Amino acid sequence: MKSLVLAEKPSVGRELARVLGCTENKKRYIEGPRYIVTWALGHLIELKMPEDYHPKYKEWRMEDLPILPDKMEIKTIRQTYPQYKAIEQLGKRSDIKDCIIATDAGREGELVARWILEKMRWKKPVKRLWISSQTDKAIKDGFKQLKPAKQYDNLYHSAVCRSEADWLIGLNVSRALTVKYNDPLSAGRVQTPTLAMVLEREREIQSFVPKKYWTIEALAGKLEVSYDQHGEKRIFDEQKANAIHAALSGQTAVVTEVIRKQKQEQQPLPYDLTELQRDANHRFGFTAKKTLNVLQNLYEQHKLVTYPRTDSKYLTKDMENTMYDRLLAVKDAYKEEVQPVLSRKGKILAKRVINDAKVTDHHAIIPTDERPALSDLSADERKIYDLIVKRFLALFYLVYEYETVQFKLQAGGKTMTGRTMAVKNAGFTAVLHHEQERENTTLLSIKEGKKFKLEQIRLSQHLTEAPKRYSEADILSRMEKYGLGTPATRADIIERLVSSETISRESGRLVPTPKGKQLIDLVNDELKSPELTAKWEEQLEAIARGKGNPKQFLETIRRETVRLVREIRTSDKKYRAHNLTGTKCPECGSLMKEVNGKDGKKLVCSNRECRFTKRKSPKLSNRRCPTCHKKMEIHHGKSGVYFQCRHCNIVQKADEKKKTLSKHEEKKLLQKYTKKEESFGNSLADALKAALEKE
Repeated sequence: MKSLVLAEKPSVGRELARVLGCTENKKRYIEGPRYIVTWALGHLIELKMPEDYHPKYKEWRMEDLPILPDKMEIKTIRQTYPQYKAIEQLGKRSDIKDCIIATDAGREGELVARWILEKMRWKKPVKRLWISSQTDKAIKDGFKQLKPAKQYDNLYHSAVCRSEADWLIGLNVSRALTVKYNDPLSAGRVQTPTLAMVLEREREIQSFVPKKYWTIEALAGKLEVSYDQHGEKRIFDEQKANAIHAALSGQTAVVTEVIRKQKQEQQPLPYDLTELQRDANHRFGFTAKKTLNVLQNLYEQHKLVTYPRTDSKYLTKDMENTMYDRLLAVKDAYKEEVQPVLSRKGKILAKRVINDAKVTDHHAIIPTDERPALSDLSADERKIYDLIVKRFLALFYLVYEYETVQFKLQAGGKTMTGRTMAVKNAGFTAVLHHEQERENTTLLSIKEGKKFKLEQIRLSQHLTEAPKRYSEADILSRMEKYGLGTPATRADIIERLVSSETISRESGRLVPTPKGKQLIDLVNDELKSPELTAKWEEQLEAIARGKGNPKQFLETIRRETVRLVREIRTSDKKYRAHNLTGTKCPECGSLMKEVNGKDGKKLVCSNRECRFTKRKSPKLSNRRCPTCHKKMEIHHGKSGVYFQCRHCNIVQKADEKKKTLSKHEEKKLLQKYTKKEESFGNSLADALKAALEKE
């Protein structure tokens, strides 16, 4: 008898099969003497769409809303049906004794597998593989310690509640807004409060009125000092600033107070996903989604890091004896950093990192015991891996010790202050920062009563600055603060807002679009509130821990859905599509809208019933301009296909050897240079996406 092993992705399935000794390769599974390994393609099953309950819901009408099925049902996703059918056939084999769920060890991974088994009406025993890294050792150990699937029932219930809540609120509110204002408008349980935070920051910026102020700096010997009145260095009165500047000119300053403090800074804890995304955004400009994708490769493909979608920065007690092996694994790649701590045989100096109570489903992101071949990593993978390894190594170094020195001086009846620091023991900063600050012996010799001649007295004018727009790191911090989404979903929320054209990225900052500004005014106040969504997320987490009531949660969501739709229906707010042009549709006479498609700009009819579309700009290919490296336009000329850069105006022939191309060759060329999208998303996301593309 054999066990059916269900992985989430083909790549993971193949790795499991290799470790489990499965060698008989089939198209949709790999078989061995004891195991048959198969896989999903992301989700194979999803919640039914409204039209699956009744054909009348194919047409979006306000009188049909809200749509609240008595019981939410599931269905197979059309694009991935062949893979589901293959799993179903395997499940019917008489030599299959049980199923081992080996999808990602988290809420979404649990849902992927459970829905497949539910659709198959699986009756045989089910076990759960729960591992935090994809190394051969971790996989083998995991299969020796399989858990009963029942142990993860609460996690599954939480995942179902999250999915149904997003369906009920997201679909109903988005349909109501779209029908009411005759334009594709998307709202959701998490994306809307996130958009609201971006808009609130924009309002702060727009309402900001800059004020002039002045500062006064000088040199006292070699010391940098500033005018200071009760902790405020800014002077908002120009006459006062000039008077102070004149009073200080030519004066001798006397040290009146010196405050020395010995300080320590604890070793930073290892990364959870959100903090890693923030650091990667700060240091490399990576989007949250890019960081997660790179991290997933390091986890699945290279097996160099532990499970990435974690919200914990702590390790468990039983991991202590694995530390030395992890250090040995990275000692060649990080010889300079590892050598000082090897003598301690993996002894962690940051004791507080070991805390079983603060580890939820998964511990912090740390390196595995797999030896890295850095030459096999891409530049982006190397950057993320470097962050993780060095943060991990910091746990084995001493605390950072330094001395701060604050001093006050009196000159001409005015107070000047200065501050500096001197490093006593670099500790963990030796591994996180290569350049250590040098001890300033001049400052250490400062004593009360010492006199300095004030020199280079500078009076500088400034303007108060508006708060900056949020970077992706900033919005991730805000989402984490309010409990919006989970570490695994926050990147997708940001991408959804960008793809729906409610925010855009400009110079590494998130900027609300005209559409986003209007949308946030139309959406219900409660749905904009991060506090309400955070409360829902807390309830979902409680359900996952077995301390919440799934039925009660969904009843609350249904009541909220009814109220939200009613408010939209009765609203008297106005909306005008921001991208309307003066061009009229040749089919129905309505004004056309200009939208950005995946392959250039196009004009689409503003009447949702009319599907007329007209390309405005040439299609973009995957061929890159040799000068600016941006995608080139693909054109059809008398001699066939050619490429042109809209930025540099460089023209390249499709094939230098051939002067003309046949229709068949042109088609093949188009396929080669036009990106083919693989999407195995759910119908709810696809429906909203399709609606947005109809703009």
